[in-house]
Amino acid sequence: MTTYPHLLAPLDLGFTTLKNRVLMGSMHTGLEETKDWPRVAEFYAARARGGVGLMVTGGIGPNLEGSVAPGAAMMASEDDVQAHAIVTKAVHDAGGKIAMQILHAGRYAFGPKCVAPSAVKSPISPFPPNELDEDGIEKQINDIVNAAVLARKAGYDGVEIMGSEGYFLNQFLVAHTNKRTDRWGGSYENRMRLPLDVVRRTREAVGPNFIIIYRLSMIDLVPDGSTFDEVVQLAQEVEKAGATIINTGIGWHEARIPTIATSVPRRAFAWVTKKLMGKVGIPIITSNRINTPEVGEEVLVEGCADMVSMARPLLADADFVVKAETGQSDHIAPCIGCNQACLDHTFGGKLTSCLVNPRACHETELAITPAEEVKSIAVVGAGPAGLSAALTAAERGHNVTLFDKADRIGGQLNMARQVPGKEEFNGLVDWFANMVADAGITVKLNAAAGVDDLAGFDEVIIATGVMPRDPGIPGQDRDNVLNYIDVLRDKAEVGQKVAIIGAGGIGFDVAEFLVTGDSPTLNLPEWLKEWGVADPEAVRGGLAPEGPQPDAPVRQVTLMQRKAKALGKGLGKTTGWIHRATLKMKDVEMIGGVNYEKIDDAGLHISFGEARENPQVIECDTVVLCAGQLSERTLADALQAEGIGCHVIGGADVAAELDAKRAINQGTRLAAAL
Repeated sequence: MTTYPHLLAPLDLGFTTLKNRVLMGSMHTGLEETKDWPRVAEFYAARARGGVGLMVTGGIGPNLEGSVAPGAAMMASEDDVQAHAIVTKAVHDAGGKIAMQILHAGRYAFGPKCVAPSAVKSPISPFPPNELDEDGIEKQINDIVNAAVLARKAGYDGVEIMGSEGYFLNQFLVAHTNKRTDRWGGSYENRMRLPLDVVRRTREAVGPNFIIIYRLSMIDLVPDGSTFDEVVQLAQEVEKAGATIINTGIGWHEARIPTIATSVPRRAFAWVTKKLMGKVGIPIITSNRINTPEVGEEVLVEGCADMVSMARPLLADADFVVKAETGQSDHIAPCIGCNQACLDHTFGGKLTSCLVNPRACHETELAITPAEEVKSIAVVGAGPAGLSAALTAAERGHNVTLFDKADRIGGQLNMARQVPGKEEFNGLVDWFANMVADAGITVKLNAAAGVDDLAGFDEVIIATGVMPRDPGIPGQDRDNVLNYIDVLRDKAEVGQKVAIIGAGGIGFDVAEFLVTGDSPTLNLPEWLKEWGVADPEAVRGGLAPEGPQPDAPVRQVTLMQRKAKALGKGLGKTTGWIHRATLKMKDVEMIGGVNYEKIDDAGLHISFGEARENPQVIECDTVVLCAGQLSERTLADALQAEGIGCHVIGGADVAAELDAKRAINQGTRLAAAL
């Protein structure tokens, strides 16, 4: 009997059956935009081989004005059909099913030709939209229906009509963006006319034996969003119009509430989907922060949905479902919700990948193949760079010995996992431990490897990480001055008033660690209260009238940096705002353009600018140094002095910031080439 009987149960849709209840949700990967269709095909085929019940592509535009950006993938012509047919054939040959997401971006489209129900500019786009007239609306409907017809011709098993997250169809539904007074605006019946026409006419065009998923926003998290009665009404009408499945959308992209970042509790919004269960007769999918088979099973057992959507977890591990089926759940590479290589890449115009799995979206380019010559390989340093190198080398058949001077593997990950909101790093370290144990790697902990220990190995990989940079502040040798390692790893005692020197990623992490009591990420009701999320049955759009209500900070913290610009500018493109907002809610004072003069009994003395003006004293019990890192290259230099060649990776190579994404990618690619 399977450990996950609900998750792995088939789902009968009448004209076809899905082999399990796992949907790979839509992700913008940038793959379709490469026009390298065999590469696109292998990405999806790998997930089909991995056992996913149904996949949904990244958003595909139905026309130029609706595409998310210039050059974005579209389904609008016979040429598009031929290209996409390469993908669907590969998926079907691998035993999978795939639907194409039709995404009309509306006012979110990044271009001057964007269109919307009303000329209301989005706060996250520089382009004001053009208000559609009747002919324009008819064109959009026709183009969406045409995209569905072409998708079927290309061999897709269905389409997902994107009606959530604040995109085009969602914009018609909400008075916040729909100011029209004609038959497309005003009453809710009028405002939902467009999405219903789209679903109805799509069903008429594709016939009965074709999956139509409607992605429905169940909690908008924006002012004047939909009421839950409207959500139910829309869902029931969408079912009547011919949808096969309803998928959950959470929050508009412009919402100021995090919905999928790592600090969001697991399954944080499954309770919203559950409210719709029993109110329609077609299957309902729930989504957001469901990243393990255990969580997926829980959600289904509790009756929150008929199916679960996991997007990024299938980036982290293409074989997620097969491993769940075969009793290897502890071997599933975990999605940690970091956004660093997926969403940050997407919004930065780069090809998506995954911090945990650098092969994601690079399947045809980064191959892990058996070694032609088996070598003995020493890896020094069991942080993310060293671990990824060791595992990849062992997978290829090399004999690997892994050294670390600490008493456990994980390196800097063991500090990251201490930060409230980064609890997912626990799972990543556990996964590395499981994989190392099963890979036949010889592990030597509490072992500070020297030159003599590395003699005789065919290859030596140095992944010794970083050490804190010395900022050279007079008085920094005082007992009340600590560095981030003292605080996060060694749990040094910290006073009630704290000055943090350095506002990079580590400075922000230390600040969150010091101001937070119990982590709200582990307590959903507390997290919802902290961010001001309310029951959409009680409050339109799900925004609490009183706003965010975080717990009081447990310490008074001042966070400083030398650069005279807003703090946190260098943080993640899609998560930086969350960290800045969190510290603001915790009353952390943030000061830029600072010179650090000295530390004495009075506190931290600072000044401003090149002229060192406006001297001040930050009264504090403790000063924490987070002033950057230097590469720890002592062993690499010693080896090179002895004429012993070595490969240097991770922080030992570049110490700009603690960057697990770069470290894991670098370690994997090096070992793949040895």
